[in-house]
Formats: sequence, structure tokens, C-alpha cells
Amino acid sequence: MTRTVQALNFARVYLMYVAKAERKGRTRVEVDEVIRWMTGYSQAELDAQIDAGATFETLFAQAPGMNPARETITGLICGIRIENIEDPLMKEVRYMDKLIDELAKGRPMAKILRPAV
Repeated sequence: MTRTVQALNFARVYLMYVAKAERKGRTRVEVDEVIRWMTGYSQAELDAQIDAGATFETLFAQAPGMNPARETITGLICGIRIENIEDPLMKEVRYMDKLIDELAKGRPMAKILRPAV
């Protein structure tokens, strides 16, 4: 059975995000900062979503305030141009993937956390 992105467990992917960042000398704190910037969650709210085993669909649907500057994220992720993704949920997942990639590649936080539009 194929898992859809709606059912994809964010908590499991989060652990992969952290592992990827730490392999490249970045920290869990920085991963959390990126996710909080994008979603508007406080640290306690983000931790609660992770502890509850939230799906990506739930994570984004319950986000206190998605950062409008995330829409300035462009480029390729997994060979797909982000700005061409039509499915709204998949686009959000790919925005987050791109932010984590930028973090793991050593990009400064000030550039990752784009200014508000």
C-alpha cells in the first residue's frame, strides 16, 4: 500500500531532519527554529505535535501561522522544481525539505529564515 503525503508521519520525518542536520554539524535547535519560522508554532506546540505523532497534514492544518515568506522558496528538491508543485500540501512539505537542505548545506540562518514579504 502506498502512503500518501497526507498520512506521512511528521514525527518520523522530523527525526530524519535532525539526523541530517547533525551529520552536517548543525543542531536540533536549528532544525526546530526553521520549522517554527515556517509554521508559527512555539517550541512547546512543536514538541506536542511531534509527541502526538502528527501527520504533515495535521502539522500544517493546525499551524498557528504559516510564514508568508516561505512562498519565496524556490529551486529543486528531489529533482522537482518547488514553484511548479501544484498540490498545496506537497508544496508545504517540499518547502520544509528545502529549508532543512539549506541548513544541512551550511547556509547561514539569516538567509534560511527569509525576511517577511
